[in-house]
Amino acid sequence: MAYATLPGVRLWYTDTGGSGSPMIFLHAASGTSESWVYQEPAFTAAGYRCICYDRRGWGRSQSVTPDNPGNVSDDLHGLADHLDLGRFHLVATAAGGIIGLDYALSYPERVRSLVIATTIGGVEDPGYLEVQHRLRPVEIQGLPVELRELGPGYRGLNPEGTRRWIDIEWSSRPEGHDGPRQPLKQPMTYARLETLQVPVLAIAGGADLLSPPALMRLLVAHLPGSQFEILPEAGHAAFWEQPEPWNRLVLDFVGRHQA
Repeated sequence: MAYATLPGVRLWYTDTGGSGSPMIFLHAASGTSESWVYQEPAFTAAGYRCICYDRRGWGRSQSVTPDNPGNVSDDLHGLADHLDLGRFHLVATAAGGIIGLDYALSYPERVRSLVIATTIGGVEDPGYLEVQHRLRPVEIQGLPVELRELGPGYRGLNPEGTRRWIDIEWSSRPEGHDGPRQPLKQPMTYARLETLQVPVLAIAGGADLLSPPALMRLLVAHLPGSQFEILPEAGHAAFWEQPEPWNRLVLDFVGRHQA
């Protein structure tokens, strides 16, 4: 556990170390580096070097220049250079998936593979936004965060896990805000997605209210050669709700993209 001092920010991160292929995890807007407690042990046991960090404005990371929030991909790139990483796997969920796509498009030479789970992808094409707004109207956006993001089956059957998830969510936003809004390197469009040269696994949650399978299919259709999987009954926090099948999907995928 340490800080990486980068332009305008001190990024809090954890690093399991070792000689295995590096893997960086990108958390949701409702999480921090602590969200990956069900992934880090499994991926470390499989031989990977796991790096989790709090994005600028979240958790323990400290923004030095709040009026200049910097750039999401430049923060990630700075962390990778700080750790002297060469090529690495990138595993991202929800809002983190938008950053993962932006980074893989901006720095494809650094990314071995990309996993995006339960994410809207940040696409700005009007037709995509129209579908997105119909699928997630203001009534859904106005729900308490645990009702928006955790599947009903998980909330009903796992109250302890639900409480733990809520605790992390509450700790994710210092002073009660969502952190500074950081721009992407470039606007996300269908045309830009279609230039992606990095292997992609996309995972949807069958019970996800915010990025349901129908929306993710539209996204994946513009990602060349991507693999698309659905975890039935999982909500927006599929990685947390169903870690064992989620981890199996990811480990199988990254294991085929080590070169």
